[in-house]
Amino acid sequence: MISADNDKELPLVQHLIELRTRLLWVVGVVFALFLGLYAAFANDIYAIVSAPLMELLPANSSMIATDITSPLLTPMKLTFFVALVLAIPYILYQIWSFVAPGLYKHEKRIALPILFSSVILFYIGMAFAYFFIFPLIFKITTQSGLVGVTAMTDISKYLDFVLHMFFAFGFIFEIPVATVLLISAEVMSAKSLIKKRPYVILGCFVVGMILTPPDVTAQFLLAVPMWMLFEVGVYIGLFIENRRKKAVLEAE
Repeated sequence: MISADNDKELPLVQHLIELRTRLLWVVGVVFALFLGLYAAFANDIYAIVSAPLMELLPANSSMIATDITSPLLTPMKLTFFVALVLAIPYILYQIWSFVAPGLYKHEKRIALPILFSSVILFYIGMAFAYFFIFPLIFKITTQSGLVGVTAMTDISKYLDFVLHMFFAFGFIFEIPVATVLLISAEVMSAKSLIKKRPYVILGCFVVGMILTPPDVTAQFLLAVPMWMLFEVGVYIGLFIENRRKKAVLEAE
């Protein structure tokens, strides 16, 4: 492997040792966060995550555990997820430290902001799901139940649902990053993406119908932000293309 900055060839074994060391540090940090959070805040974390549903349940209903191991494994699974999410900046730092020596200076100038914005957008996507999507979805589901049927959600199924939504919205909010990467790598141009805008909007609403309940408000609440995120990525890409063209003209 050759470093782009110093053009020195380094042994493959040395890179493998470095990769193993960094992976061990990542595993150690995630495990330490998990132990600390589970020992002190496992119940509090689950209470916070379940609050959007608990606030809407009828007075005489509550969550239930249909599996004998659910009361133990569900908080453990959620705590591990929280530890992993909290460790994302450190994980990306280790990835960056490993790959940065092999990047050119102009590649570093692009990669570092993309990594930073990816983390922020992932967190924003999760927060959007928790504060806006969950209350709306749970309000629809709890108020549209059958007569004589008491809503009592299983804790493990509830956790699976919210984790699915957290990951879905976290990755959906990476749309600007993906758009900028496509334009920066010259896979697609900003103008070509603008021409495909009608198909993108249609795709956003299709995804909204898949990920949300059959309610128009919920679908709009997901589809419109996706569309706006796409537009943000396109206009950042236009800015990058204009700077690239300007640099070429100045070089000539």
